[in-house]
Amino acid sequence: MVAHLTGTPWLRELRPGAAADTVLVCFPPGGGSVTAYRALASLIGPGTTVFAVQYPGRQERYADQPVSVLTDLAAAITQDLLRWPATTRLALFGHSMGATLAYETARRLAAAGRTPAHLFVSGRPAPAYEESGRVHRGTDSDLIGVLERLANDPASVRILRDEPGLAELVLPAVRADYTAIETYRHEPGDRLNCPITTLVSTADPTVTVEQAGEWANYTTASFDLVTFPGAHFYLDLPEQTPAVAKTLTDRLTSAAG
Repeated sequence: MVAHLTGTPWLRELRPGAAADTVLVCFPPGGGSVTAYRALASLIGPGTTVFAVQYPGRQERYADQPVSVLTDLAAAITQDLLRWPATTRLALFGHSMGATLAYETARRLAAAGRTPAHLFVSGRPAPAYEESGRVHRGTDSDLIGVLERLANDPASVRILRDEPGLAELVLPAVRADYTAIETYRHEPGDRLNCPITTLVSTADPTVTVEQAGEWANYTTASFDLVTFPGAHFYLDLPEQTPAVAKTLTDRLTSAAG
């Protein structure tokens, strides 16, 4: 059973589990915060406590300088995770930029003798993929345009064009995240020794199903791939979130049993 775990500036509890045996740590996509996973966390089955990573430069961490080097983010998150008891059964889930960040965190946990029980990666090509875009070097208007293209509802992002003050608050963290993922270069090393499950939507403009399948090359354990209808942020659609939660719950429950 998981001991009571204390949150940190980097780690926020979204769903407590009084009799939990697993902690699922969720990594938001670029520009996101812990609130990106509130709906998903509420649907994870019993036996799992859910935490999410709060990146600097947003919400209550707005005053903290955003970090634009992905491996630096992974190192800081790993440091906090290693403060939890060594008996803690950890699983990691990340979407988009969060998938690559979860992977790099898993590598560091493994190097410290704390290999996660499961790694879930969503909406992101395998780590060797190198971004060709330079969104982080574009104008604010360019950056907003990319967010509109990926959003399930572009109108929800368009407010950044109409409210310059809001854009001034939001875009620095978004730009830092794009810098982190677009400048990331995978350093070859040992494969993970934990199961990897890849989740991908069939109409995602940022990753194909074939690219998502290449995550199989990053573990010596089992691998499976699950597809969903929808675009890049398929997991935020009310009709899809329960299915995503079930995918995570089923695999965590099976492994725990």
